[in-house]
Amino acid sequence: MTKINVPKSVKIIIKILEDNGYEAFAVGGCVRDAIIGREPNDWDITTSAMPGDVKRLFHKTIDTGIAHGTVTVMIERVGYEVTTYRIDGEYEDGRHPKSVEFTGNLIEDLKRRDFTINAMAYNDRQGIVDEFDGVGDLERGLIRCVGNPIDRFNEDALRILRAVRFAAALNFDIEEETKNAIVTLAENLNKISKERIQAELEKLLISKHPEKLKIAYETGITNVIFKEIDRLEKMDELDNTIGKLCEMPPNHYYRWATVLIHTDREECRNILRGFKFDNKTVNNVSALVTAMKREIPSNRGEIRRDIYEIGEEIYPMYLEFRRIYDDENSDRIREIQAEREDIYDKGDCVSLRGLAVNGRDLMELGASRGAEVGAGLEMLLYKVLEDNELNDKETLINIFKKSVS
Repeated sequence: MTKINVPKSVKIIIKILEDNGYEAFAVGGCVRDAIIGREPNDWDITTSAMPGDVKRLFHKTIDTGIAHGTVTVMIERVGYEVTTYRIDGEYEDGRHPKSVEFTGNLIEDLKRRDFTINAMAYNDRQGIVDEFDGVGDLERGLIRCVGNPIDRFNEDALRILRAVRFAAALNFDIEEETKNAIVTLAENLNKISKERIQAELEKLLISKHPEKLKIAYETGITNVIFKEIDRLEKMDELDNTIGKLCEMPPNHYYRWATVLIHTDREECRNILRGFKFDNKTVNNVSALVTAMKREIPSNRGEIRRDIYEIGEEIYPMYLEFRRIYDDENSDRIREIQAEREDIYDKGDCVSLRGLAVNGRDLMELGASRGAEVGAGLEMLLYKVLEDNELNDKETLINIFKKSVS
């Protein structure tokens, strides 16, 4: 019997349930990860005990999803979801069952799950319960639906995208019948909220194998949820973009900027907003994409100008992104990275706050408050960005006087 390493707290929960006459197993992704030697993010438990019984047996519980049979059991301040064996009723929205029916049969519970590799249960007494050959699919490197893939995807359309995401996370292929069902039902992803689509795409893009994005294109998924990918294929840029994705570290901003590199600033921002990303992501990714259209600076003055125009916070991120993305100019980018450090070490002026004059100085010289002061300060800043020797109050006042005379 295969043994897997189960945390002490999980063993305690299973033992208490068993000692009181119930079945209990670790189930799902934690079993999958433990079998392949990965550290599970969390441990879920399935049991024949009803939710009320679980609440009765444990001192500290939280009703996290009691209508669907889930109670969170707290052990040493860590929560473990304990869910009663269940059979899902009819799905009404391509995502959630209308009702659930509790059952005393573990196999009936495992039958409702998405993929064979996620439909295994384990306890130390019985070992791995693997009715659907999940272990075999782990060995073969396959993502396969439990039972009929058309049924599984009709129950929950998000599983269509999750299949590709698991392929990327594990470097697996998608089994042929499962893949054909994805092609047939990809349109059903229109039923899924943008937030859920974003969460799955994010996991796919920052995975160790983002090249699996090609599967999403080949099966028609991207044509439904991310048409920019199909546009890349029409431009003969998809393979190149996927190659660049694989070169990038698993950085949220870098990976999204890579797939959106051929958009303009507004397109980029609209796509990210469509996926309901936070403002920081929208701003940073669109800044990276926009900055990549710039010429590479040839001297220190142009570097200072770029720091100002791109933004002091984003500029080092942009340089590193460009160094990785732009193979032909990576040596020059390294030189610019070193010069940027020197610019800060030597205290060069790279922003309005470093300018030797301020708005009050210009108003004392007759400039009107507001637009005229702003334009005057920016004009002086660009002079200083080009030649930092000019950043002296008297010198700048003289330059300003000449500009308005």
